Amino acid sequence: MTRDEIMNALQAKRMTEVIELVEDAETGELEELELVEHLGLIADEALNHAVLAYLMSKGVKITYLSPEDFDDEEEDGDED
Repeated sequence: MTRDEIMNALQAKRMTEVIELVEDAETGELEELELVEHLGLIADEALNHAVLAYLMSKGVKITYLSPEDFDDEEEDGDED
């Protein structure tokens, strides 16, 4: 998908937060994105793949987290 196709699809689905991620990646404001691996960013698998590929082409590092990573964060938060 081209950038315009991605943006049109995101606008049609009213995914403003994802549009903002794309725009932040284009301006260099987004350097890394953390995602839960089995969830991805968007439920639409084809659009998810296109958006992530586009973000990576703009230099964004995609870091996949496992559910265990969240368990560790919750345990850390309980100690405060």
